[in-house]
Amino acid sequence: MNDEQDLPVQATPAQMRAIARRLILPHMFIVAAGVAASLWFVLYVMNGPRSKEAASEPAQCQVSRALAQKLAPLATGDLAALAIRSHPRPMENISFEHDGAPTDLAALNGRTILLNFWATWCAPCREEMPGLDRLQSLAGNPSFSVVAVNMDSARLDRPKTFLKQIGVKNLGFYADPHGKVFQTLQQAGKLVGLPTTLLIGPDGCEIGAMAGPAKWDGADAQALARAAAAK
Repeated sequence: MNDEQDLPVQATPAQMRAIARRLILPHMFIVAAGVAASLWFVLYVMNGPRSKEAASEPAQCQVSRALAQKLAPLATGDLAALAIRSHPRPMENISFEHDGAPTDLAALNGRTILLNFWATWCAPCREEMPGLDRLQSLAGNPSFSVVAVNMDSARLDRPKTFLKQIGVKNLGFYADPHGKVFQTLQQAGKLVGLPTTLLIGPDGCEIGAMAGPAKWDGADAQALARAAAAK
């Protein structure tokens, strides 16, 4: 029975409000999803409040800017959701662990980094991890690396057990067991959910970002990795 047939001939105010909720609320959820997507677009593509700073791009990011121009045409197909910045900005020097030892992002300067954030409780993260491992196997070299940072903060034995179970052999084990990275990047508007992947240039500047999973061992990802590593 449609909504017009449900409407009484003489509807009371309470009945009218109930019908309005039934008709309007589903559309509100659609609008909210659209607003969230638009917000992410502003943060990563339009650079949000940083757009006015584009004209005064830091000299530190000149290498990344040239690399961004080179990689932008390759953000297609499986990587169509990868938003490439026209004006890269310095990335926060986040600290995490590598095989249990403290390190930070600056220690990886000198190469292009595909910086992925994942957790064992995140189903899409688990699905894309073999592809990230394969991309490191196919394209990893002194000029390009996949760095997958685990964000689990409880049952810290789980991540390594999971990686062992799925046969990951090429990725180093990076982790943020205390949630410091998550807090820093969430406040910066760069980490809304998992998985999230950032592309960092050899000068430590953010070139691009992707919210959600991707086919990281496909032809598109391999082409981007090869171009990012080329001198």
